[in-house]
Amino acid sequence: MREIPDESVKVVVTSPPYNIKNSVGNGLKNGNGGKWPKAALQNGYDGHDDCMPHEKYVSWQRRCLAEMMRVLRPDGAIFYNHKWRVQGGLLQDRSDIVRGFPVRQIIIWQRSGGINFNPGYFLPNYEVIYLIAKPDFKLAPKANSAGCVWRINQAHNNPHPAPFPVDLAHRCIQAAGGGPVLDPFMGSGTTAVAADAEGVEWIGIEKSADYARMAEDWIAKARSRGYDPLR
Repeated sequence: MREIPDESVKVVVTSPPYNIKNSVGNGLKNGNGGKWPKAALQNGYDGHDDCMPHEKYVSWQRRCLAEMMRVLRPDGAIFYNHKWRVQGGLLQDRSDIVRGFPVRQIIIWQRSGGINFNPGYFLPNYEVIYLIAKPDFKLAPKANSAGCVWRINQAHNNPHPAPFPVDLAHRCIQAAGGGPVLDPFMGSGTTAVAADAEGVEWIGIEKSADYARMAEDWIAKARSRGYDPLR
């Protein structure tokens, strides 16, 4: 992101690693104390173990958000997808990450729940999106009618260990009223596919060569199908 000029991006749509393997709770464990073998994130990401000390993780994410704010236009916004969790009996709501940034609203992403192997917990079926906006940001006409609870199913048939759905990225881009769009955690290319569907320019950053190739393949296939974001 340091190579991107100041105030050159209209909207950031991103979902960083959640540091899920740092969890002191059940995390990816099942009710018997073992690991759920189908949970791909038990091995972390390609090139990132997803198990940083919490303070180091928070510092990293705050530096990332600061760079996102730098490249954002005065009328731009960040849609920052993350997940709340309980740690040591306290809610970890990511306030230590977003504190001091201009959070305008919290959007609840109500998703499908998958499978819950632990009878001590209700099935988790939501995540949050922080809308972090610069002063001149306004939603596109009629975008506010979507409300602040978005019912969108999880991504399926995606080999990335933690994909988010194209429809989610597409809604963010539409609500912001266009691009250029930036995703500094590109992963399998979800944001790029959604941006292509809107016909706007995008920038994607991904450290994993395997995920970058995955994104290139998916973007090429989506383009050959006419930019349908739901295919």
